[in-house]
Amino acid sequence: MDHLDEISVEELQEALGNVDGKKPTERLLAAIAYKNGVTQTDLAEWHDTGRRTIYSWLTRLDTDKSLEQAVTDDKRTGRKRKLSESQQHKFEDAVHGSPEDVGIDTPAWTPALAQEFLADAFGLGTQFRAVGGC
Repeated sequence: MDHLDEISVEELQEALGNVDGKKPTERLLAAIAYKNGVTQTDLAEWHDTGRRTIYSWLTRLDTDKSLEQAVTDDKRTGRKRKLSESQQHKFEDAVHGSPEDVGIDTPAWTPALAQEFLADAFGLGTQFRAVGGC
């Protein structure tokens, strides 16, 4: 399946001048290279990604949206935070200091210790406790 048959290199270059951000720019540059004869396999190697990702980048341009919209990701809200902003600051302050400053008898933080402190200090239960020493 040939991609971008209905889109000219000039249109892609014009869209390139109208986008902000690394990903939209990268996607348009890949499309321009593809239109100039570079294979999807070569593009995947150049962009240090999978061929399937390149395929996705090219097929997302086959839409009724403008090129600028097609290469830009939709906003993602993400998961609701487990800590309030003040709790987040307290946690960051704690792990930037010594564990001894918060009453833990050890000289240095480890990821497992930080997770345990987070769970205990803020009552978040076991979902933040280290599993397998992570």
